[in-house]
Amino acid sequence: MILPRSPLPFFLSIAALLPLSTSLKFDLQAHTGYSNKYERCIRNFVSKDTLVLVTAIVSGQKGDGQMVNMHIKDAVGNEYGRPKDIAGETRMAFTSHADAAFDVCFENQLISTGITMNPTRHIELDIDIGADARDWSAIQAQEKLKPVETELRRVEELVQEIVAEMEYLRTREQKLRDTNESTNERVKWFAYGTMGMLVGLGAWQVVYLRAYFRSKHLI
Repeated sequence: MILPRSPLPFFLSIAALLPLSTSLKFDLQAHTGYSNKYERCIRNFVSKDTLVLVTAIVSGQKGDGQMVNMHIKDAVGNEYGRPKDIAGETRMAFTSHADAAFDVCFENQLISTGITMNPTRHIELDIDIGADARDWSAIQAQEKLKPVETELRRVEELVQEIVAEMEYLRTREQKLRDTNESTNERVKWFAYGTMGMLVGLGAWQVVYLRAYFRSKHLI
């Protein structure tokens, strides 16, 4: 099989198969008090300086005895938003500060009792990252692009993200390989040093015991 010299057709094929968003639906039961153990978090990884759009659609309405709070943070301690008492559609956009995983957490607090049995809220979550997080309709209207040109721009940015991700993985693999080689080199010299110390200690013991036996006229 003859492969094309340029990787662009390959990237275009992958970009065409990529989903436009990550969607998740779940029910969140209400509870009294506050504790991190009641939070339900969804984790995703994002590269530094990447646009992320989080869209949450929460059932119910404000004042029904339940209060859903959302918290967006990453693994290195950056905070991206903490909206409280959300209902209906809520959108939050942010630009990542580091190459790290980020969490979108939800908590449903019960603020009025006796309304319903086992009160819950239904949540639908969409997370768009990179090119998918941009408003291409607004870009098309602002730059007066044709639909085909807009789609080509979107696919081009997706390809650039794929290339950047592959470069990041290559750099990470190289760092891990360098660390592995450095560790192997240190272990090798530590083994050589240990063997040298054991040989030296054995030679010293032979010399010492020979001198001791001679001083006792045993040999």
